[in-house]
Amino acid sequence: MRLTVLGKSPSWQDAGGACSGYLLEEDGTAVLLDCGNGVFGKLRVHIDYVDVNAVVISHLHADHFLDLVPYSYALTYAPRQQPVPVDRWPGTDSPARPELHGPPGARETFRKVVGCWGNNDLIENAFELTEYDATSELSIGPVRITFQPVPHFTETFAMRISSENGSGEIVYGADSRPTGALTRFATGADLLLIEATLPRPERTGERGHLTPAEAGEHARAAGARRLLLVHISDELDADWARAEAEEAFGGPVEVAIEGATFEV
Repeated sequence: MRLTVLGKSPSWQDAGGACSGYLLEEDGTAVLLDCGNGVFGKLRVHIDYVDVNAVVISHLHADHFLDLVPYSYALTYAPRQQPVPVDRWPGTDSPARPELHGPPGARETFRKVVGCWGNNDLIENAFELTEYDATSELSIGPVRITFQPVPHFTETFAMRISSENGSGEIVYGADSRPTGALTRFATGADLLLIEATLPRPERTGERGHLTPAEAGEHARAAGARRLLLVHISDELDADWARAEAEEAFGGPVEVAIEGATFEV
């Protein structure tokens, strides 16, 4: 499996960057994990958006799904998607309609968001929308995805991704405060993506995110082979974040950059 980082920012975008979005490719199948602000444009650099088989959303925070809106507009109104010839496009009776898998409440949330300025069924008409739960297992071509609830400010699911072709396993932790649920779910992962949003733990209120050191601790407890820090701002020094995580992990750590690819 090949994973490409499209966006790794937290809830505000890096300069010229994008929020959460990761392109997974395996044997001709393409799956987009999260589709936050700015991701759709980054996606188009690497693959034609009509060639994406499925999009899987980890939770219903805007920085993880908001670019489903421009993606849906493209699938609905792009010349290539029309039933009649437009410019160089010949017209089609079978426009692309990728699968879209969201957590419980996805349909209602998408309708509320899009309904603020347009037809509220835009997203569900552009995609084949289904809602998964903690017991679901997705099969998308050779790609298999299972889910684990993790504690955040809203219902959130980590994902474990494997292939029927026998390649390694990737775990995407989504957004989470410290939790043993993630370390157990990620046991033995070949590549573990963990958020590292905070320079220090939240001082007041409910926790919802991790520091780089906490990300390293989780990866070590899981026995992960490789650790990739994600959901981290360009306003945090990457060398500092890497050092903090490596000390806790006990092995080499990479800080995500847009366009970076990882083979598993």
